[in-house]
Amino acid sequence: MSMIKNAVLFSLIALITFVPSIRAQSTNKKPEPRIIQLDPSANDSMEILAGPPGTSTMHSGYMVLAPGTSVGAHSTRGYEETVIVLAGSGEMRIVNGQTLLLKPYSVAYCPPRTEHNVVNTGTDTLRYIWLVAKAKP
Repeated sequence: MSMIKNAVLFSLIALITFVPSIRAQSTNKKPEPRIIQLDPSANDSMEILAGPPGTSTMHSGYMVLAPGTSVGAHSTRGYEETVIVLAGSGEMRIVNGQTLLLKPYSVAYCPPRTEHNVVNTGTDTLRYIWLVAKAKP
């Protein structure tokens, strides 16, 4: 029985010692250049960049919104956001603020800690890329 207890204890010690070193190695990974191909006819949204360790702080995605739909009101908290419109039209509605008109090749900026919503107000699919990066405190 004591051999089993020792084996379990040894396993736990090894796990406690080994797991943090794996985490440290994965967080020390340096972001590398890469290309991500988007499908211009896609019907679904997709994540492009998922943040560290693949990037320093940046997250991004390809959003596809059908006419009359929205992403829902949200705040990027301590992140600033940019929306780059590829096709369609819509609005970035700043809660208790202004409305930014979105059309192809327009770029909308939303500061950190700002609640907003993106709404497809057009008759075609709204396609855009969103990017968020950690803002300085």
